[in-house]
Amino acid sequence: MAVDQFGGLTGWDLEGFHGGGDTELWRRLGSHVVTLHDEERGDVTGVRFAVWAPNARSVQVIGDFNWWTGDQMQLVPGSGVWALFIEGLGDGTLYKFRIETGEGRWVEKIDPMARFSEQAPANASIVYESKYIWSDDDWMERRREARAHAEPMSVYEVHLGGWRKHKSYLDLAEELVSYVKWQGYTHVEFMPLAEHPFEPSWGYQVSGYFSPTSRFGKPDDLRYLIDRLHQAGIGVIMDWVPGHFPKDDWALGRFDGTALYEHADPRQGEHMDWGTYIFNYGRNEVKSFLVSNALYWIKEFHVDGLRVDAVASMLYLDYSREEGQWVPNQYGGRENLEAIDFLRYVNRHLYEREPGVVMIAEESTSFPGVTKPVHEGGLGFGFKWNMGWMNDSLRYLELDPIYRQYEHNLLTFAMVYAYSENFVLPISHDEVVHGKGSMINKVPQDDWRKFATLRAFYSYMWSFPGKQLVFMGCEFGQRPEFNEATSLEWWVSELWGHGGLQRLFRDLNHTYRSNPALYKLDSDPAGFSWINADDNSRNALAWVRHDGAGNHVACVTNFSPDPLVDYEIGLPEAGAWEEILNTDAPIYDGSGEFGNLGEVNALDEPWGHFPARARVTVPPLGSIWLSRSAGQ
Repeated sequence: MAVDQFGGLTGWDLEGFHGGGDTELWRRLGSHVVTLHDEERGDVTGVRFAVWAPNARSVQVIGDFNWWTGDQMQLVPGSGVWALFIEGLGDGTLYKFRIETGEGRWVEKIDPMARFSEQAPANASIVYESKYIWSDDDWMERRREARAHAEPMSVYEVHLGGWRKHKSYLDLAEELVSYVKWQGYTHVEFMPLAEHPFEPSWGYQVSGYFSPTSRFGKPDDLRYLIDRLHQAGIGVIMDWVPGHFPKDDWALGRFDGTALYEHADPRQGEHMDWGTYIFNYGRNEVKSFLVSNALYWIKEFHVDGLRVDAVASMLYLDYSREEGQWVPNQYGGRENLEAIDFLRYVNRHLYEREPGVVMIAEESTSFPGVTKPVHEGGLGFGFKWNMGWMNDSLRYLELDPIYRQYEHNLLTFAMVYAYSENFVLPISHDEVVHGKGSMINKVPQDDWRKFATLRAFYSYMWSFPGKQLVFMGCEFGQRPEFNEATSLEWWVSELWGHGGLQRLFRDLNHTYRSNPALYKLDSDPAGFSWINADDNSRNALAWVRHDGAGNHVACVTNFSPDPLVDYEIGLPEAGAWEEILNTDAPIYDGSGEFGNLGEVNALDEPWGHFPARARVTVPPLGSIWLSRSAGQ
């Protein structure tokens, strides 16, 4: 018997794919080095190519092994999948698919399931089998037991190409890991690392969903970077973009001459704003493709969570569309029921399959139950970006202090809905691009006030209920907007103000992680008590965070240029409270003139709804944190 032309692939193997339930599709489609048995010659090794193109007349695989002339593939009976085994090929083989459409037109396409690709602008798919041996067993064991909502999470968002230019995954495994560890972040979030042709898209227009970008090295090099992060105790979140994909004629769009991955109707299948196609979430094969892709990054690359991009654009059929430009759902509504079902499916599967992973939604509307479990009728995400908090707090930050008293509610309103979802507080790349200005340049007035205000702002942010995310460069007050074509201006961190801010971030992270009151009850109203929400005339806010075990941290922030001296606050316990943070300290390039000499004594006298009272000094445009431990 001759060697199987399909390389061992059968129609039975593809039933799950067609039913929408194949969650590990990368094991079946794409290119794989396989060894088959030949009765005459014994074992024969080569590459099996397989691609879904149900409406094609014929499909060829072309590559460097046949001088790009084409070997005819065959349809696996009843599957719509074309396959071919070619012996003698192995790792590193370059290839594409040449597809004859139903109209007789020939198109060249990359492999949608390729696990490695040529570096842009070249785009051939590359046969790649991982040889990587992981060394993060301890981390993975801890992950399985993790309870993300009750643990600290401060996220450093990174665009790999712009963090430092011309660095590889291997370089970054040394430099990025040591920096993030020194700064004390719990997680790194990578902007999309799946292959993309256009660099200024920052990875949000994906051509190779299963292919880590080759700009920085090979897939196993990325595995090494993630492994090193894990060994340093740092989690890895990656941006995932299931909402849309680009129209490049060599990629996913109109793959076999028909709308295969996308809706055929442009009212459902195109994002006019972005010039991209929208996935057809109601098609079983597309569901298998996307859920497999989510699991692929988690299983094959040990990624700890996915931040799902542009969820709002998936949830609503009329997203960014005028009347008449969209098709209502079967009930006449604007909700995209197929996308909602898909998101529930992905989230439920990943949480069941990989305990300890986190799914995070970038979702900007009031859609109910984004972070509610699927079995309770929610979308099943673990967290949602708090875009309301972000927009309001940045509007406040940009005001001249004299006007802040009239907009005080911008800082307090988020507490009205703080427990409606499990939130991440994001100061992301989106806030420091496209004319919005860098964080330091959002703040009015002179440099002293700019840096002092930012230090107060980040202290307010790190003590507010929710997990934190900050974009690279914000931690040292980079002045230009983010530009993917240049490196961050690292040299400024040696300068006054910039270095102080960077040291503050380090201490914010370390102090936050060592005080459970600041994170343990993030998703529970019992973890927060207002001291004073209404002191708008002095631009001041004060609250206490609790962990439910008797530990407390009181946080007082002053967004006025005048110090608060002998400022009276209520506290949950009498006795000594340690000043664990003062943003005016000389180490942060503050004045060092306004503080509490390391301790505040609370008297056993009622104040408002608190049993104790104290007088504190809060620096101008500054913040203090006071800690009291259980049993103290």
